[in-house]
Amino acid sequence: MKTVLKKQVRYDISPTHLKEGSIFGALSDGAIQFLLENGVLHNVSEGDEIFAYGSKGNSFHAVLHGKLDFYKQHGEKKTRTRTITFGEAIGFVSMIALHERVGSLYALEDCLLLEISSQLFSDFHDQYPFDFGILLMNLSRDMARTIRVLSNALVENDVVVKRN
Repeated sequence: MKTVLKKQVRYDISPTHLKEGSIFGALSDGAIQFLLENGVLHNVSEGDEIFAYGSKGNSFHAVLHGKLDFYKQHGEKKTRTRTITFGEAIGFVSMIALHERVGSLYALEDCLLLEISSQLFSDFHDQYPFDFGILLMNLSRDMARTIRVLSNALVENDVVVKRN
C-alpha cells in the first residue's frame, strides 16, 4: 500500500464519477473535493492487506477504484463475509463504534482507496454540515444493505443465533 498525491492518481476521481458510487451520491462537488484533498489516497496492489484484525479502527476507507475482500474474524475462525467495490466504504463501523477492527481487509486487485480518519470525519461535519448528513445517510444505507445480505445468509444456511 502506497500513499499517493491527488495529481499522481491514474484513475478518474472527478466528483462527477465519484457521485456514481453509493457513498458519494448526492454530495456536492466541494464536499467531495474537501474529502479528496484532506483524506489520504492509497494505491493498493492486488493481495495487499489494508488493515488487520485487532488494529485500531480510527478511520474508514472508500473504494475509488478496485475491489477488496473483508474477512470477519471471531475467536480462531475467519470467514470472508463481503466484497467491497467502487463507491462503497469499509471500516466505518469500527471507527464509529470506537473499537478495534473485527477482521482483515485485502485487495482483490489493484485499487485506489481514500482513507477518511475520525478527525477528518469531524472536520467534514464542521465544514460541510449538509453534506455530512448526506454522507452519514449513504454510509448508513450501505450498512443496512450489508446487514440484510449477512442476515439472509444466516437464514439460507439455517444458522441459529445463540441468545445470551
